[in-house]
Amino acid sequence: AKGLGVTALLSGLPTGWVGSVFAADDAPEVADLKFGIIALTDCSPIVIAHEKGLFKKYGINSTVLKGASWAAIRDSLSNGDIQATHMLLGMPLASSMGLAGAPKKPMVIPWIMNRNGQAITLKKDLAGKIAADPKALKPLVDDAKAKGTPMTFAMTFPPGTHAMWIRYWLAAGGINPGDAMGGNADIALVTVPPPQMVANMKAGKMDGFCVGEPWNARSIGDQIGFTAIASQGIWKDHPEKVCAFTAEFADKNPKTVKAVLKALQEASVWADVMENRPELAKIVSAPTYINCPPEVILPRLQGKYDMGDGRKFRDPNYMIFSERNCNYPQPKYAKWFLTQFRRWGFTQGAPDYEAISAQVMRPDLYEAAMKEIGYTGGSRNDVAETLFDGITFDPKGDLEAYATGFAVKNLKG
Repeated sequence: AKGLGVTALLSGLPTGWVGSVFAADDAPEVADLKFGIIALTDCSPIVIAHEKGLFKKYGINSTVLKGASWAAIRDSLSNGDIQATHMLLGMPLASSMGLAGAPKKPMVIPWIMNRNGQAITLKKDLAGKIAADPKALKPLVDDAKAKGTPMTFAMTFPPGTHAMWIRYWLAAGGINPGDAMGGNADIALVTVPPPQMVANMKAGKMDGFCVGEPWNARSIGDQIGFTAIASQGIWKDHPEKVCAFTAEFADKNPKTVKAVLKALQEASVWADVMENRPELAKIVSAPTYINCPPEVILPRLQGKYDMGDGRKFRDPNYMIFSERNCNYPQPKYAKWFLTQFRRWGFTQGAPDYEAISAQVMRPDLYEAAMKEIGYTGGSRNDVAETLFDGITFDPKGDLEAYATGFAVKNLKG
């Protein structure tokens, strides 16, 4: 499965894929599209769709642009410099709501790009003292706070996924990560762009961080950190990055959006064939993309986890791009993020869980695109989810009660 030959591409795919290249009346309204990415392993579907000519197959002339930070990516999408982007799931929600000091700009999620594959890294001298259980960290946090030098942790964007994973993990250990403005905190929580995490830890500026791969693996290779827990250890098959558009662009250009999703579907199926992962790691390792050696990127893509503190195992819940109904834009995931925005004081009072989820998550766009290529593998899922602390999130339950029911929280209003 080295190249993306037609036979390799179509083998095992549902009927209806052959000859599914767009007809003239399906031609995208906008052919020239700029895609944003951040240097993370989970930008892979966009990069593969570009490099393998899959965007071109569906009438899109793609350019892939690497952003310096998530805030820069958000601003580029908002002002039209890019038309589609790799994005943290929480970002289109926050932009649509005008949270965290951002101008209100409605955005939509018609595609979830990946599950799993992020991690929490701690500095090397904590190895052997703390592993997956955050309760072991609490005495150290309390001691540092009492001395007036609180421990510092980093995430990549305040309402993003990494912020929510590290907040959830710390809070499960009885540690308050603070409200949206950093108030009432037991630690300092700072924002650092993903590719800068390792350098900042090396400079002694932080005790831990949450980021996507390959930067957790890189910290181990550079012998400055170790992985406390992978994100799938917090929540198996959690949603992570999305392909986002502004609502305005998606409304004006539905055929363009569908063309993008069709190309991403093919790229994602290819990316989940394990025999293709060495080639995937090599492609995305390029300086224009992740700028990290493929041998650092590949092992965790194969489920080979060396945590850097003596723990080594094969994780069956490695990063996926297509399997297990990966891509369907489930409204329940938007609802979960909204409960955490509420929990941590990003919102004043209860958000409109149902309305905002329905506005941002767009299964209609996903379903229309997949129907046109005969793909029937994606479907809505409202099943309850239990995270590593044993607390269950039921998307059909009382969302406000769930959001306000945590022992550690910083509610506003």
